[in-house]
Amino acid sequence: MRLSWLSKVFGRRDDDVALSLYHAVVAQARLPHWFEAGGVPDTIDGRFDMIAAILSLVLLRLERDPSAAAGASARLTERFVSDMDGQLRESGVGDIGVGKHIGKMMGMLGGRLGAYRDGLAARDLRPALERNLYRSGAAAPSALAHAQDALFAFDARLAALPTTTILAGDIA
Repeated sequence: MRLSWLSKVFGRRDDDVALSLYHAVVAQARLPHWFEAGGVPDTIDGRFDMIAAILSLVLLRLERDPSAAAGASARLTERFVSDMDGQLRESGVGDIGVGKHIGKMMGMLGGRLGAYRDGLAARDLRPALERNLYRSGAAAPSALAHAQDALFAFDARLAALPTTTILAGDIA
């Protein structure tokens, strides 16, 4: 495993914490209800969009406790980048193209963070979901309602959890 400069700054333990939490994010994003009742396309793009949605809510929750979670947030984001790098390489994207794709994905994640932050504050995630989760076409109203309700419920669960529990990867 390649260790980055963040690993040197935050140490190996933080890397293990970020890996556990990242695995929990991916597990949440792969729950069948997102793709069945939620109508998220079960495609490479749809799976990326769902991981980005769950990751965004986790990062937004960690933002509320910066003293305890700033380093973990950076490591979690780095885990996401590392996973996306591996996925791109597995799908045949070459070294030159990977950096460009990763830059685009990071921009997409940043945009989603802002959109979900605004949507949570307004108690209306529909515009963010239509733009980011259903970008390949219009979602059925029942699917959109399911995704919004499930994301609000997930955000409420995260809000009720201590930061240490989240950092341990216990976000179900």
